[in-house]
Amino acid sequence: MPPMKKSKKGKRKSKESGNKLKVARTRGAPPPLPPELRGLDTEWWYTFLRKHAELGHVIPSDEGQAFRHFFRTSRKTFDYICSIVREDLISRPPSGLINIEGRLLSVEKQVAIAMRRLASGDSQVSVGAAFGVGQSTVSQVTWRFIESMEERARYHLAWPGQERIEEIKATLEAVYGLPNCCGAVDATHIIMTLPAVESSEDWCDRAKNYSMFLQGIVDDEMRFIDIVTGWPGSMTFSRLMKCSGFFKLCEAGNRLNGPVKVSAENAEIREYIAGDSCYPQLPWLMTPYEGKNLSVPMLNYNARQKAARLLGTNALTRLKGSWRILHKVMWRPDKNKLPSIILVCCLLHNILIDCKDDLLPSVQLPDHHDTGYSEESCEQVDPNGKAMRENITAHLQSCEDPKLLLN
Repeated sequence: MPPMKKSKKGKRKSKESGNKLKVARTRGAPPPLPPELRGLDTEWWYTFLRKHAELGHVIPSDEGQAFRHFFRTSRKTFDYICSIVREDLISRPPSGLINIEGRLLSVEKQVAIAMRRLASGDSQVSVGAAFGVGQSTVSQVTWRFIESMEERARYHLAWPGQERIEEIKATLEAVYGLPNCCGAVDATHIIMTLPAVESSEDWCDRAKNYSMFLQGIVDDEMRFIDIVTGWPGSMTFSRLMKCSGFFKLCEAGNRLNGPVKVSAENAEIREYIAGDSCYPQLPWLMTPYEGKNLSVPMLNYNARQKAARLLGTNALTRLKGSWRILHKVMWRPDKNKLPSIILVCCLLHNILIDCKDDLLPSVQLPDHHDTGYSEESCEQVDPNGKAMRENITAHLQSCEDPKLLLN
C-alpha cells in the first residue's frame, strides 16, 4: 500500500530577491556581492567549482552554464528554491551540520548538497566529498530538503483550474488536432535493490527488478498536473490507474468534467486524456486502435493520439534524465520515504518549467524512461469510451489536415 500522507502544517511566506545573482570565474577569492545579495552564501559554489576543476572534470566555461550543469537550474531559480525552504532549514536544522571549518552550513550549501544528490544520483559519499562534508551530513541535509519541499512547494504540482484547462485544450487541439484533450498519461518504474528481508514478490516487476511505480499526467508543456506513486512495480499499468485517486475522481464525475464539445457530426466529445494501449479505453481516457488493417481515419486518429500521448513519455524521460537519482538503481531505499523523493523530483521538474529554465543540451537524457520493459496491452474497452473514440475519429476525418503525415 502507498504510504500515509503527512499532516499539513501552517503556511509560511518567504521573500525572494528579484535580482539575478551574477557569478564570475576567479582563481582567487570571489568578488564582493552587491548589498542586496550579501546575505546569500556563494563561497560554497567557488569551492565546489575549484574542487571539480582540480579533479580534471569537464566544466562549461560559462559560469551560468556550469551552475546549471551541476544543479539543473539557473542561479535565479536556485535562489527561489532556497527561499521556499529557508525558514525550515534555519529554524529546524538537522543535528551536527557543522562543516570542516567549524561553521554551520548555510541554507544555500544545504540546498546545493540536496539538489546535487538528486540531480546526479551519485552516492552520498561522492556528493559529500565534493562539498567537504560527510556521508551522514548529505543524508540529513537531503532528507530535510525533501521534507520541506514536500510541504512548502506543493502548489507547483496541482490540477489546473478550468481557465488553465481551456488553454491546455486549445493548445493540444491546435498542435495535434485533438478536441477537448486535457493532457497525457504514462507511468515508469523506479528501480531499487532491497534487503533480503524485504525482497517480496509484491515488489518484483515483470522485468525481474524490484521497483516502485510512478504514474504522471502532464499538460501541454510536459508539466506534471497529477501523480501517483508508492505502489509496487509488479502491478499492471491498468491496475495502477484504477488504484489512483485520479481514477476515482474521474469515475465520480469530479474531474475531466468540463464543457462538452459538439463535433461537426453533432456528436458529443467530453474532456479526456491520452494514454497508451496499456491503459483501458474509457470515456475520459483515449487509447489507440489496435490490430491490423485499420482504416485511414483510424490511422489518422492513432497518429494524432500518439503525438499527444508522447508528452507523458517525454516528461518522464526528462524527469529521469534531469534528476538521475530516479534513473539509477536506488540502493536499499526506505520504501516509506521513496514516494517523497519521487514527489520532490516532480516538483523540481515543474519548477524548472514554471521558471522557464531549459535544460542544457549537454544533459544526456535516456532513450526511454522505462528501458528494458516490454509493452503491455489492456483489452478493457468501455462501450462509452469506444463511442467517444469513434466520435473523435469522425471529427478528425471531417477536419482532415493534409499537412499531417502519418508515421
